[in-house]
Amino acid sequence: MTEDQIRKILEEHKAGGLTAEAALQRLQSLPFEDLGFANVDHHRSLRQGFPEVIFGASKTVEQVARIVEAMYKHDHNILVTRASFSQYERVKQIAPEAEFHEGGRAIVVMKDRKIIGKGTVMVISAGTSDMPVAEEAVVTLRVMGNQVDSLYDVGVSGIHRLLDRRERVAKARVVIVVAGMEGALPSVVGGLVSVPVIAVPTSIGYGASFNGLAALLGMLNSCASNVTVVNIDNGYGAAVVASLINRQ
Repeated sequence: MTEDQIRKILEEHKAGGLTAEAALQRLQSLPFEDLGFANVDHHRSLRQGFPEVIFGASKTVEQVARIVEAMYKHDHNILVTRASFSQYERVKQIAPEAEFHEGGRAIVVMKDRKIIGKGTVMVISAGTSDMPVAEEAVVTLRVMGNQVDSLYDVGVSGIHRLLDRRERVAKARVVIVVAGMEGALPSVVGGLVSVPVIAVPTSIGYGASFNGLAALLGMLNSCASNVTVVNIDNGYGAAVVASLINRQ
């Protein structure tokens, strides 16, 4: 679909020949931008409510830079997950306002800081070693327009640390719980709150944790019925789901 085609749709809607719903349906099929090595989906936010997110791992500095450059022309936030500092230095040449979140390994270009979520999303981590995944979730949540509260290092080996902040947790509309080792914390949190709990297993732990598989299986077998689970180390995915819930 070309710019002329887009203009015709908008003109037809303005003239009364096309309802808003019909115009939106046509616009949702807008094309991607072919960069040769990547097809940038500029209209994902129109279909799904969020712009496309760039996964920085395994991409070269220039590949990330070219994708950011293509997206920067549009009026929405940009997020690069699993990013390196060298990628950030190059992105900053394109977008001077770009920020690097070392803890969450993410590059952010914020063009819109409006809060869209209806309430607060709480991000809880079992241990300090789980923080990189938790921080990825926090950064993603903020880019997607959520009010965020975070609570770290409150795992089951010292459960009083969590119980002491129970009132804070109870105020959240959605809770993301990040844990490695045996992955028990989401079940505990799920038993304390009446809202959705999104569990994120991490690859943290000794040999029998099998790089997060033990935590993943423990969370999938949770006895708390309000707990759902995303993939190992997927703080980004948990944040996207939490954002969708928080917008309802």
